[in-house]
Amino acid sequence: MDAAKILVVDDEPSILRLLEEALTRWGYQVKCATSGDEALAALRGDLFDAVLTDVRMSEMSGLDLLREIKRHDDSIEVVMMTGYPTIASAVEALKEGAYDYLSKPLILDELRHLMARMTERRFLRGEVTSLRERLGEELTVTELVGNSQPMQRVKEVIAKVAGTDSPVLIEGESGTGKELVAAAIHRLSPRAKGPFIPVNCSAIPEDLLESEFFGHVRGAFSGAVSDALGLFRGANEGTIFLDEIAELSPGLQVKLLRVLQEMQVRPVGSTKAYAVDVRVIAATNRDLDRTIAEGSLRQDLYYRLNVVRISLPPLRARREDIPALVNHFVRRFNRRFRRDVRGMTPDALEALHPYDFPGNVRELENLIERAYAMGARDQITLGDLPSLAAGSAAPAVGSGAIPQLAEVEKELILRALSFYKDDKEAAAQALGISRRTIYRRLKEYGML
Repeated sequence: MDAAKILVVDDEPSILRLLEEALTRWGYQVKCATSGDEALAALRGDLFDAVLTDVRMSEMSGLDLLREIKRHDDSIEVVMMTGYPTIASAVEALKEGAYDYLSKPLILDELRHLMARMTERRFLRGEVTSLRERLGEELTVTELVGNSQPMQRVKEVIAKVAGTDSPVLIEGESGTGKELVAAAIHRLSPRAKGPFIPVNCSAIPEDLLESEFFGHVRGAFSGAVSDALGLFRGANEGTIFLDEIAELSPGLQVKLLRVLQEMQVRPVGSTKAYAVDVRVIAATNRDLDRTIAEGSLRQDLYYRLNVVRISLPPLRARREDIPALVNHFVRRFNRRFRRDVRGMTPDALEALHPYDFPGNVRELENLIERAYAMGARDQITLGDLPSLAAGSAAPAVGSGAIPQLAEVEKELILRALSFYKDDKEAAAQALGISRRTIYRRLKEYGML
């Protein structure tokens, strides 16, 4: 395990010297700051595992610093220290996300054990996250990155709905993390020990959809050499997540509605129906009202699915979450690439804020992964983000002439097709949409 990196914040030089000496002796990497502003400057330029901060400091208090740290990077553990302990201040600190609250004068043995517990917990949490990523699993709701008001509202709804069996309909642009939210609902639910099966409805060939969903019996059609359970029976006692639900054919939507009503499936070629115990979570990146008006999504199926509706905000509507997301991805790619990149330079981070991110969080992740792939080692600089350095960022909301969403979508699709040399499958995967959607859009543009 690499030595944990600790930031110590106190306006008393003697305390700083004492803690720096002790923590270094215990094997930690230590950096000191004499004020909240100096600490935030250090956090912007480096990645830390934990912060020890005094509560009473001039200009910025320790509690204010705690709030700023959690906005900057919610994964950093914070220990509060004070010579004037009160129950009220301790409760407030813990409520704001502090790991612990210590009284001065500090007992070094007590601090040493606390630091060992804290860094061990952080290491184990990182191992769990790494294991989940290797298994292709998503994160839980507590690890949904971002503390902006829109994301707080999403987390609150997830926490409320997770304990029920009600269907959930998630709407949001491509790349906003709809599957992540569905997985979080599942893992907070009583069904957490059951399977979570995500299904991209647009990725399954039309002629195989019914068989994939409901299973088939041997001999039901050419190639059916054995019985198959199907996705719904495979998700029994768990959750099935139907992404891009509006891409399903009208005929299959009728059958899906019947399954939701009766909680039974009948495999293709069989006369027998099987009971299923499945929670259904659906999602779409399309405008729901328009989709229903066009007839792409049956109104009766919409009402059956739309018991609880979660609207995921695009990244441009929660720009204050960008620093936390950057740190989250840097930590992830440090593990994957086995590097020690210390975050992003201030000018590179500043260049991200006016960009509209039409590809949302997925696009931000791709930008950072590209920087690693191209060799970023110390910090990610503006030069590692060539599309932003070249001034190709889309105009920010409120900055003047804002292109219509359809124009932005068209530009992205054409740019992706150009980049992937007209490989529609690769372009669709990069954009987080289906190949069928690309063909439909190209037909609308008069290019097919």
